[in-house]
Amino acid sequence: MKNGTFLKGAATIALGGFLAKLIGALYRIPLLSLIGGEGMGAYQLVYPLYCLLLTVSATGIPSSIAKLVAERYALGVSDRSVLKNASVLFLWIGLCGTLFMVLFAPVFAKLQRTPTVTAGYIALAPSVFLVSGISVLRGFFQGRNNMLPTAFSEVFEQIVKVGLLFSVTLSELFTLLLLVTVYGKNKERFLGLKNGERVNKRQILALSVPVTLSSAVHPITSFIESVVIVRLLSKHTDSAVALYGLFTGGAVTLINLPVSVCYGIAAASIPAVSKAHKEGRGTRRKVAYSLFVTLAVSIPSAIFLYLFSPLAVRILYRSLANGEKRILIKLIKIFSLSAVFSSGAQTLSACLTAQGEPKHSLFSAILSSAVRLFLDTALVAKAKISVYGAAIAGTVGYFVAFFMELLYNLIITKRSKDTNDYGSGIRRRRRGFDGKRQKGDSFGG
Repeated sequence: MKNGTFLKGAATIALGGFLAKLIGALYRIPLLSLIGGEGMGAYQLVYPLYCLLLTVSATGIPSSIAKLVAERYALGVSDRSVLKNASVLFLWIGLCGTLFMVLFAPVFAKLQRTPTVTAGYIALAPSVFLVSGISVLRGFFQGRNNMLPTAFSEVFEQIVKVGLLFSVTLSELFTLLLLVTVYGKNKERFLGLKNGERVNKRQILALSVPVTLSSAVHPITSFIESVVIVRLLSKHTDSAVALYGLFTGGAVTLINLPVSVCYGIAAASIPAVSKAHKEGRGTRRKVAYSLFVTLAVSIPSAIFLYLFSPLAVRILYRSLANGEKRILIKLIKIFSLSAVFSSGAQTLSACLTAQGEPKHSLFSAILSSAVRLFLDTALVAKAKISVYGAAIAGTVGYFVAFFMELLYNLIITKRSKDTNDYGSGIRRRRRGFDGKRQKGDSFGG
């Protein structure tokens, strides 16, 4: 896969992710202005558990499915068994997640001391099942180096999601139907490939479980924070939920914009790195290139967020009280550097998955979250630091994840078959990503 092909795939998903986040912000920004920090805080309380269940049933799927499909696509063999077994497996897991969310909604709402959010949990529950199917299909297309269905479906998903919690479920339903339609139009070319070694559910789980557990650490941490931070803030302020809402609904939302753009780079790196790893040459060079592109996007974004946070808050959150604006601006400035660390860790984690080593990402995520929760507890409880402690803890936590992921990639690529490939690659005529370009699938026929 050549550099141009990689960048095209990365740019496709990056653009789709950016537009999706932008559209999402278009209803979140006026929502925060309309209901204020207190209302947004209650709104955000529902999402940590929802994201956790999505992680278990769906989030780790695209990268693991993409790796399995990419390996077979490079060999020109059928990947139907991957899609079939993954669909059955993860739809069942998604159904279990939906039932869990419905049954335990009152328990978690009581734990968060906000019983009124029970209805929100129930409204979101069906999405857990639907996103499982969406994730399998997105991973399938990404593995075939066809990023357009993922990008288009992300934008489509946000366009439908114009209301509050129940519209999330509707958007996932329509997105799943869209991807099924796209697959149906491309089905004949999938069936035309020669048969290869079948992939069973056990093989899929062997790769997916570490990826899923690694992905689950962040939402677990976010859920714990949704309880811990509010309780700690309550010790020295009556505006605990409002402050939590400003951080998660304001600062985190803006910081996630460049991270979502860099997700396209992470997704595009999986088929490229997986192919190189399978061939035993060029792996380190592809990992380095993926990280370079990620940093080239995330560093300027972080600088922009830091320098222009006052202007962004004045334009986007103009109806907030002046005191809330000052708090939000400071939160964005403190948290802006996490855009670099989070984006970098995301890409490096994808590279580890592509090399069949997702367990290292799991350890990095656990260590990162442990550091983050420790700092939350130590800093947020101090009245002089307050909610800013959550931003500091998040930034340090993402740095730990980035550093560990980078270290693991250096170690793994060094001990792999292509130990000397990076040096010899410099001496070879620069070709970018090695191998012949595979003709991608069309989008819609």
